[in-house]
Amino acid sequence: MSTQPTILVIDDEMQIQRALRKILSEHGYQVEVAATGEDGLALAAANPPDAIILDLGLPDMDGAEVCEKLRAWTQTPILILSARDNQRQKVIALDKGADDYLTKPFGIEELMARVRVALRHGAHINKTADPVVKSGDVEIDLARHIVTKRGEEVKLTATEFKLLAYLARNPDRVLTHHAILDAVWGMEYVDQVEYLRVYTRQLRAKLEDDPHDPRLLLTEPGVGYRFSMA
Repeated sequence: MSTQPTILVIDDEMQIQRALRKILSEHGYQVEVAATGEDGLALAAANPPDAIILDLGLPDMDGAEVCEKLRAWTQTPILILSARDNQRQKVIALDKGADDYLTKPFGIEELMARVRVALRHGAHINKTADPVVKSGDVEIDLARHIVTKRGEEVKLTATEFKLLAYLARNPDRVLTHHAILDAVWGMEYVDQVEYLRVYTRQLRAKLEDDPHDPRLLLTEPGVGYRFSMA
C-alpha cells in the first residue's frame, strides 16, 4: 500500500480540479476529486483521506454544510479554498468545523504550506490522549496543569491555563473567537472578544521569546487564533 498522504478535493470548478490534482501530485500526494458535496461525503466515507480541500460554493449544498456533516463522524483536517473573501463566511465555515481557510486565487507555496499544516494537525488527532503537548521550548502537561519553558515552570492563572490548554488540544487549527470564548468562559461571554485579547497578550508575555512576534500563539486577523506546532 502507498504511504503517500491522500488529499480529497471537493470543488466543482474543472480548472481548479485540474490545477490542484497537478500541484498536489507533483508534491507527492495522492488526490481524489469530487464535484459535489454529496460525492465528497461519499468519497470521504469510502476512502478516508488524510486531509480535505473544500470549496464553499458547491452546486448541491454549501461547503459549510459539508463541514458540519463531515464533523459528525470524522476529525480529518478540512482546508476551505474559496473565492468568498468574506470574514463572516470564514467564521461560519470555521465554526462548522473547518481547520483553515484560503481564498482564491491562491499562491502555490501558500497552498502547500497550508496543506502541510493540515496534515500535521491530522497527525496529532489520534494523540489527544497524550497529556503532554510540546511546541518548541514550551511543554504543556494537560493532566498536571503544569507549563514549562526550557525546563523552567511558567506560572499561569487558572484562566490562562484553561485558554492555553484549549488551544493546545487543537494544534495547528484555526479556532474562532466565538468557539474559544464559549469553551473557556461560557456561552454568555461569546461576544467578549476583548477578554480573549487580554489573556492572549498575557500568555504571550509569559511564553513567547518575543511577544510582539509570536511563534506559538498565532493570530488569524478578524477570525481567531491558532496554536502552532511548528
